[in-house]
Amino acid sequence: MDEQVDPSSLGIDTSKPSVARMYDYYLDGKDNYQVDREAVDRVAQAMPEIRRLAWENRAFLRRAVRYMARQGIRQFIDIGSGLPTVGNTHEVAQEITPDARVVYVDNDPVVLVHGRALLARDDNTAVATADMRDPASVLEHPNTTKLIDFSEPVGVLLIAMVHFLTEEERPYVMGSLRDALPSGSHITFTHATRDGHPISTVEQIESVYAMTPTPIYIRERAEIARFFDGYDLVEPGLVTVDAWRPDPADPAPEATYWIYGGVGRKP
Repeated sequence: MDEQVDPSSLGIDTSKPSVARMYDYYLDGKDNYQVDREAVDRVAQAMPEIRRLAWENRAFLRRAVRYMARQGIRQFIDIGSGLPTVGNTHEVAQEITPDARVVYVDNDPVVLVHGRALLARDDNTAVATADMRDPASVLEHPNTTKLIDFSEPVGVLLIAMVHFLTEEERPYVMGSLRDALPSGSHITFTHATRDGHPISTVEQIESVYAMTPTPIYIRERAEIARFFDGYDLVEPGLVTVDAWRPDPADPAPEATYWIYGGVGRKP
């Protein structure tokens, strides 16, 4: 990002790392600041494969969106979408359904700045500034209600997001989203796991994110599965993302085994 521009003029706080900007740096983007890069470097000390994990996560997103589009889903809400990069949700969905509608949701002002460019190019794509911890602000945002018809099935994405929810927040946030969705809707998410990894490494990663406005909670598979309460899991269920319907035509990086993913269908 052009650091000659005063970030405060855009409502951007550079005193603390931003999860969206950190993720942008994981993906070799340029929309980040020194504070974000330093935080990523600390995560990389504990988890050298972090950038590979980010690309692995993006590959899962593409496969999940393709799957949902092929099930007839024509409208999507991408919560915590982060900064635009190659293979955005609307691009993937519209390859299958050209008139697919997508609302990107994030609470980072940098995302809003870039989102305005998306709005100018695609009438079927919108950006909503809202926080997943307040589901009503997501579901009732004017840009959401403009594009999303809640009488028809919706695809909801929470990619690398639900691990920022506390156990107390989980039932309310996930329940509110589930209750708002009609039958036939799908939800997909990825969540970092502590399974198979040293506790010291997990604690080091959590300590870095504790310095951001959004601490991370790295959980075991059984805990993560509860985020799918009320949905029927699509085969192969909740698995490490490398094992979820791998696509030889769109290969992912070598597996890191750091993140679970799945897709659920509301009965």
